[in-house]
Amino acid sequence: MGTNEDSVGDNGFVASRCFRSVVCAVFALLVVSCGDDTQVPPQAEVALPAVTTTVLHDNLVGPTQFLIDGDTFIVALINGDENGKAGQVVRVDRATDERTVLVENLDKPTGVALLDGELWIMERDRLTRGTVDEVGNSTRSVVIDQLPNNGRSQGTLTVTPQGTLLFNTSGRKRGAVVAEGSGRIFEVDPATNEISEVASGFKHAYARAFIGDTLWSVEMSDGTFDGTPATDELVAVQPGADHGWPHCVGNRRVVVEFGGSSSKCLTTPGSQAVFGPSATPTSIVESPFAEGQMLAALWRENRIVAVAVDPVGELQSPVELIGGLSSPQHLVVPPLGADADGPVVYLTEFGTGSILAVRSS
Repeated sequence: MGTNEDSVGDNGFVASRCFRSVVCAVFALLVVSCGDDTQVPPQAEVALPAVTTTVLHDNLVGPTQFLIDGDTFIVALINGDENGKAGQVVRVDRATDERTVLVENLDKPTGVALLDGELWIMERDRLTRGTVDEVGNSTRSVVIDQLPNNGRSQGTLTVTPQGTLLFNTSGRKRGAVVAEGSGRIFEVDPATNEISEVASGFKHAYARAFIGDTLWSVEMSDGTFDGTPATDELVAVQPGADHGWPHCVGNRRVVVEFGGSSSKCLTTPGSQAVFGPSATPTSIVESPFAEGQMLAALWRENRIVAVAVDPVGELQSPVELIGGLSSPQHLVVPPLGADADGPVVYLTEFGTGSILAVRSS
C-alpha cells in the first residue's frame, strides 16, 4: 500500500520507450479554484440496492488482486509477512475449493493478469510473464525489473480493450524531486515487451478500470503536504497528462512546499471523487447494480462506495454500498450473464483472507 517514504532509491528504471498512449478518451479540463481538499463532499441522496455478502473461500493469507479463469479463481497472495518474499499465485476451484500453487517465492505480489494464455505478475519491483502448466510449474521471464517504488509495493495490473497491459509505479521522491520513472502509469505491448508511458503525477495509482472509452484510476495521496494530510481520490486518466503529484494533491490542491502553484494545479485533471485521508482505495469496477456508477474498495475505511461516472471530471459524492468489511482489497465483476444468479461483485478481503460474493438482496 502507500507509505510516507520520501527518498530516492538507488534502483534505476530501464525500459524500451515506444511512446504509445493507451487508447482512451481525452477529457476537457474543468477550471476550478484550488482549495482545501481535506473536506470530502457530503453523501448524496442516491438510491442503492440492499446487498448481501457470502463467503465463498477463506484461509487465503493476504489476498491481493485476483481474476476469474473459467471455473476457477487465480489469486495473488502476500502469504505471510509483508517483506517475507513468500508470496504466491494460487488457483482456487470455485466448486470444490481445491487449490493449486502456480507460482511461489514472490516478493509482495500485488498484481496478476491473464493475457493470451500467459500469467503476468507484478511484484515489489518487477513485472514477469510466463506459462503455467496443469501441475503448477511455471516458466517465467522478466519484462522489467528494478522498478522504482514507494518502499513497499506497486499496484494491480489492468488488461486494456486493445489487449495490452497497464501497470503503475508508486511514487518515490526526495523533497520535490521525483525518482525517475516513479509515480506513473505505463502500458506494455505483449507482442514486443515495449513499454510506454501513459500518464504521470501519481503518488500511488494502485488500481485502474476501463468504463467505455474512459480509463479511471485511484490515487493514494498518503502523507502530509504543507502540514496537512491529503485526500485520496478517483480520477479519469488523461493520456500524456501530469496529474499533479507532488505539486498538487487531492482535487487540485496546491502544495506550496513542493513548488505547486494555482496555475499548474488548474491544468491537472479534476477528481471524480475524493475520499478521506488514508482511505486507501485499492480497486474500482463498473457497478453491475446501477447504471452509470463505479464501485471503489476503501481498504482502511472497510467499505465499498459507489461513485457516479458522469459528468467526467466533475466532483461526485461517494455513497456507501456496504460497510463493516475487513480491508476490502480487490473487486471483480464477471461478464454480464456469466453468473446464473444475477449481478454479482466478487471481492477479496485482505483482513479475513476470504473471497466474498456481493449480490443485491
